[in-house]
Amino acid sequence: MSDIAPRPRPLSELSPELARSVRGVLTDIDDTLTRDGAIEPEALATLQALRDAGLPVIAITGRPMGWSEPFARDWPIDAIVAENGAVALFRNAAGHLQIEYAQDEATRARNTLRLRRTAQRVLDEVPGTTLAQDSAGRVTDIAVDHSEFAHLTQPQIDAVLQVMRSEGMNATVSSIHINGWYGEHDKLSGARWIVQRLLGRSLDAETPAWAYVGDSTNDQAMFGHFPVSVGVANLMQFADRLHTWPAYLARGERGKGFAELAQALRATQDSTGNFPPSLL
Repeated sequence: MSDIAPRPRPLSELSPELARSVRGVLTDIDDTLTRDGAIEPEALATLQALRDAGLPVIAITGRPMGWSEPFARDWPIDAIVAENGAVALFRNAAGHLQIEYAQDEATRARNTLRLRRTAQRVLDEVPGTTLAQDSAGRVTDIAVDHSEFAHLTQPQIDAVLQVMRSEGMNATVSSIHINGWYGEHDKLSGARWIVQRLLGRSLDAETPAWAYVGDSTNDQAMFGHFPVSVGVANLMQFADRLHTWPAYLARGERGKGFAELAQALRATQDSTGNFPPSLL
């Protein structure tokens, strides 16, 4: 048996049957919807189109709670789960932003000192490292910049991961940051939590009805979980570090690639411009 993970098919080969089964979209943010930290026009228009079509869209990101607040409030999106599954931000029935945590307050308080100590150990032991500029908005994790405003080599990234994991952290690498946190939550658990919390439904019971879109190595668990998983084209810069590929690959990078998925889903709309009833 080959140890080489199967490569994705072009998104243009997504079958109408699978496209019709999609009832919601989960998506990464950085370098999936954005470029250099700003949402691309194609992505913003696509979020609005999906909302108009009645499909829930939930972003799952490693970005911090504080950074996510204005986007959870202002983008046409149902929720953002930030800090790799730790924090949910969504508008409540009154239209006000609501913030909830996967961990209770006592757990978060206990972890605060551990997070600071591990962050300092990374800075002391791996020369050239700096904390992400969005660190002030973080509540449950730490992030080391490797490609946003600073640049780390792969050996430096590996050294940061080693320090984090030696301290008992979960650690992943996004397109811009190395994130570390204490706890069992991750992007997938965060997705399960928010779908239940927001929609009152079990994500595991309807996994084929959700599409996931991402761009980096920290999306691999999500790629492997969802039959309709899509990588935007800039995922290919991590090709030599992927062990789990998405099922499909868009032609376009970032927001343009995200828009391709919506175009594939819109192609299954009926003559009234609506998506067909759920097949679940």
